[in-house]
Amino acid sequence: MSRTTTAAVRPRRRATGAGANRWVVLVVLCVSLLLVALDATVLHVAVPAVTEDLKPGAMQLLWIVDVYPLVCASLLILFGTLGDRVGRRRVLLLGYALFGVASAVAAVAPSAEALIGARALLGVGGAMIMPATLSILRQVFPDRRERALAIGIWSAVAAVGAAVGPLLGGFLLEHFWWGSVFLVNIPLMLVSLPVGRFLLPESRGDRNGPWDVVGALMAAAGLFGVVFAVKRLGGGEPAASALTVAPLLLGALLLFLFVRRQRRRTFPLVDLKMFARPAFSTAVGCIVLAMLALVGLELIAAQYLQLVLGLSPLQTGLRLLPLTLAAMAAGLAGARLLRRFGPRRMVCFGFCLTAAAVLTLTAMGGVDNAGLLLCGFVLLGFGLETTLFGAYESMLSEAPAAQAGGAAAVGETSYQLGAGIGIALLGSVMNAAYAPGLSRVPGVPESASAAAGHSLGEAYEVAGRLGGPTGAALRRAARDSFVHGLHVTLLVSAGLLLLGAVMALRLPRAMQCEEAPVEVPAPRGPQRSRVSA
Repeated sequence: MSRTTTAAVRPRRRATGAGANRWVVLVVLCVSLLLVALDATVLHVAVPAVTEDLKPGAMQLLWIVDVYPLVCASLLILFGTLGDRVGRRRVLLLGYALFGVASAVAAVAPSAEALIGARALLGVGGAMIMPATLSILRQVFPDRRERALAIGIWSAVAAVGAAVGPLLGGFLLEHFWWGSVFLVNIPLMLVSLPVGRFLLPESRGDRNGPWDVVGALMAAAGLFGVVFAVKRLGGGEPAASALTVAPLLLGALLLFLFVRRQRRRTFPLVDLKMFARPAFSTAVGCIVLAMLALVGLELIAAQYLQLVLGLSPLQTGLRLLPLTLAAMAAGLAGARLLRRFGPRRMVCFGFCLTAAAVLTLTAMGGVDNAGLLLCGFVLLGFGLETTLFGAYESMLSEAPAAQAGGAAAVGETSYQLGAGIGIALLGSVMNAAYAPGLSRVPGVPESASAAAGHSLGEAYEVAGRLGGPTGAALRRAARDSFVHGLHVTLLVSAGLLLLGAVMALRLPRAMQCEEAPVEVPAPRGPQRSRVSA
């Protein structure tokens, strides 16, 4: 394995990963992740209040929501590899500070433009925080068995953050103004900065050769273009639109040039040799495929619960809560499952269980079946988290410790790309199966049918304007077509998941646990120690 240089340890701080300190470090890292996960979803419930106060245009509102994940996904590789060079803790603490400042600016933003800028800064801070948490975790848990447990806790916290975001946002909006959903970050960051400065160990990868600034910018610009185009496709924009095609082609070209540049450099920004390792490349592919197959279903499921079954937003959130609880349970049980079954069987089982859950949900119809939904969502949450846990753990353990930041950034970028492509792909499948059912509804004008074919919500609006038996017929047809489209989308998703199960057969059969290094207290003074990883 490669060797990692650690910063000199002050007398008041123990050696990296020593004793119980590593579990305290895990708590600090989980708080960091919780903030980033919260901010990704907390704004969703505040959109109506923001719209009423700032009066943003349609395009401005889209950027307010999307600029955070777009900027974050684009900069993950840049800041992940920068942390390997200048110090992961240093990048993490800078991310804390930027996240806190950007949250304060967003809370008092006087215009839509200012809020977009603040959300972009939050994305920069998030990109500094996310890969640093995983790479520091890789450093302080050299023993793979303990690291698997730590990653399970880490992933469970991520599930909690994504689920709690809308609930916390709804609570704050009931008592305060919309800016309060950002202010909640500030006290946590004020605590995290000094605690992280004192407790988190500094670590960095090999510092041979200069940092490839040009390559980092190429990766950021290329990812920005690709993710931007994928998000437009996921939002229903025309595939042939110049604003979709041009960023996609330019981004793909920049990423191609980035890969070619990395292959030719003596000291590459991202060591592409990692992808030659079957376990690493397969784990990354599993992350992409799992998110591609499932992330679009969450949006479709929310529409089904609200528009077909007529549940309120709060009732919808409660119906989806078992999915999150099951994901948390899978994360906490992941380390034991990995030791018992190994990466190959664990990830393959996760894919198969998730596919079974998706096929179970094809029994959903126009009538509420709470027991079926509960069973399907529990299986879905447990299976998905089992898959992602096994894939993340295999990817991070296979990467050299010196490349931990770059490897973590690759994993997070794969997650974001898989999610974006999944929304676009499954959304297209859904629309293709939904729209034809509304083309020949008796008594409905052709223009009204075309408008109703855009979405179920728009179909209900058209039906309300038509009124009478014609409107009722259109409403029934739209609901039936949506349920049909949901079934087709679930079947496509199940096929992708089974493909992932086949891909997972390339993962190692057993969990290879390397010996943890013997911890030696660092000497006092300016000397640097060498710790094998």
